Amino acid sequence: MSKGVKVAVVGSVFAVMVGGAGYGAYNLLSAVSGGSEAKGPVAVKSGPPSAGEVKETAKAFFAAWEKGEASVAAGLTNNAGVAGPMFTAYDTEAHISGVKITPGTISGLRVPYRVDATVSYGGVSKPLTYSTSLTVVRGVTTGKALVDWKPAVVHPALTSDTDTLVTAGAATPAVEAVDRDGKVLTKDEYPSLGAILDQLRTRFADKAGGTAGVELVVRHGTSGVPDKTLVTLAEGKPGKVRTTLSAEVQAAAETAVKKYAESSVVALQPSTGEILAIANNRADGFDAAVQGTRPPGSTMKIVTAATLIDNGLTTSTGPAPCTPTAMWEGQTFGNIKGMEPNENATLANSFARSCNTAFIKFADDLSNDSLTREAQDKFGLGQGNWSIGIATTDGSVPAVSGPDKAANLIGQGQIQMNPLNMASVTATAKTGTFRQPILVPLSVEQRQLATAEGLSDSTSRQLRAMMRQTAVSGTAQEVMAGLSGTIGAKTGSAETDGNATSDSWFTAYRNDVAAAAMVQSGGHGVDAAGPIVASVLRAG
Repeated sequence: MSKGVKVAVVGSVFAVMVGGAGYGAYNLLSAVSGGSEAKGPVAVKSGPPSAGEVKETAKAFFAAWEKGEASVAAGLTNNAGVAGPMFTAYDTEAHISGVKITPGTISGLRVPYRVDATVSYGGVSKPLTYSTSLTVVRGVTTGKALVDWKPAVVHPALTSDTDTLVTAGAATPAVEAVDRDGKVLTKDEYPSLGAILDQLRTRFADKAGGTAGVELVVRHGTSGVPDKTLVTLAEGKPGKVRTTLSAEVQAAAETAVKKYAESSVVALQPSTGEILAIANNRADGFDAAVQGTRPPGSTMKIVTAATLIDNGLTTSTGPAPCTPTAMWEGQTFGNIKGMEPNENATLANSFARSCNTAFIKFADDLSNDSLTREAQDKFGLGQGNWSIGIATTDGSVPAVSGPDKAANLIGQGQIQMNPLNMASVTATAKTGTFRQPILVPLSVEQRQLATAEGLSDSTSRQLRAMMRQTAVSGTAQEVMAGLSGTIGAKTGSAETDGNATSDSWFTAYRNDVAAAAMVQSGGHGVDAAGPIVASVLRAG
């Protein structure tokens, strides 16, 4: 029987004698005590722990941790079976000792604290300091006040029970990524590149010519996820991996995304496909710029317009009437609020104004896979074969029927893209040639690049004219104002399930730089994504 309060039963009436106060209500459970035959209810505390219990539980937990008593510390949590091995590894695998814990101000059930310790390995020691917190809860079966187990209780960088802290020779040598001009790119200076630099290290460490150092790392149990370095005890000699990035454009991209939460942007060089910048500002740390999958809204009309032209349905100066609504297989589509209909509109005019109905009306004239074939064959999208040097997705344009066939034409439905994909679409529209985006040059690693036939001179010329009209006098006019040179743009907003505000999309080119941005729940394209792209184009 777990520790509890003995009770005496007299007939059908019993009394529970309990010392102390302020410990909440009690549940009465039957149990056998001390091996005797007598059975009776055992009092188990319930309800939230008291302030005193929170303080004492944290104090005992910290004391056991500081003494290196792994089993005792684990026993003060509500998941000793998982906590025990992690506390043991804290000593034996991570080689962390001399732990001193300083509690902060308790807030309800939460106890913040700072850990000061020493990491030692191979005769080298380094200080380790970090802050985290714990929460005290009531044990379900014991009624005891216990530390609610989470890996972050040990270290905030531990996010899964399969994560471990390890100090040893680095699994891979350090790698310095450098930009196209040889400037070293660090995650301190360019925060968006943190996850990318980790990928480059994992993939190219054996080719970069470096030597491994000694590090305290978070080793993730998930296959393929690179180690996260926490402390470097002994520096190795970093190898160098050249990238196509431009430090100047990357800096501009980093600054631009900081102004908008949940934003991502990519810039590349249309004449070569070389990526100039990748930046994100997201709470989850996800590299949505190159791995995201979101409907791109009206920026997809670049591909749709090319589809209409290549299938002989209209031309940039041909008819594309903008009606108030359009119906396709029972679903009614409309335009942005306040858009004036224009029955005599050309494709260029409807494109520049981003009239949805003008494009929806062509759904009946296209086969279910017309947009898919155009995206794959002309723009190199949706075949899962891009190889830029890090993990990416290359868009999805499935062949569909029903209402989604029409919705796909305006970048809704089942279309999935990210800023890298749309920057590439813009580059292909500008040059007429699909050049698979590249981050790591083929001189560093020989690999097969994706190919596509690209656009005819006529189609490319018409797309450039429509994108220029959009930038100069259409929906992108305000954002693109002041940008000199050869320019073109397309705005977009995408409605997504469960979100009251649409995603903001914008893609554009200026001379030999193309860029695309997406801001989740950012509103219209010119509201958030547009200013990001304009800032990057100015730098480029």
